[in-house]
Amino acid sequence: MTRLLSSIALAIATALALAAPLKAQDASEAAEAYAPQKVVYHLNEAGGDDGAGYKPALNNIQNHINAVGADNLDLRVVMHGDGVGLLQAAKDNQQLQGLISGLKTEGVRFLVCNNTLVGREIDAEADLFDVWPEDIVPSGVAELAKLQTEGFVYIKP
Repeated sequence: MTRLLSSIALAIATALALAAPLKAQDASEAAEAYAPQKVVYHLNEAGGDDGAGYKPALNNIQNHINAVGADNLDLRVVMHGDGVGLLQAAKDNQQLQGLISGLKTEGVRFLVCNNTLVGREIDAEADLFDVWPEDIVPSGVAELAKLQTEGFVYIKP
């Protein structure tokens, strides 16, 4: 019985050792399979009181980066209307903060609609997570149109 368990453990260890380089190679090949991309993700829907509804969109963005490679991608997230709720929810949600911060370290820019801020009386500095003056655009929908004229592909998660 001990011999059987040792054989199984050895087989598992060997499989894992062989799979690790393949996984790295697959990621490298996937990044090489794509030309550089310019992409804008559009968020304008509510994510629920706890912000959990935004996590699938953030996961889509991370998967996109993983497939194409951060160096091969210029990615923006434009938020207006209820989409600004992502950064409101993140203000007090460490998991969302971690996801957003991680994406920012990979070059993702999160852009916030000033019309929404004014119309909903939201103070970007006090009410939103990690928003700087350069992250605020005059109009979310106008920014989406502008980016598309600049060659950004539109994605609505």
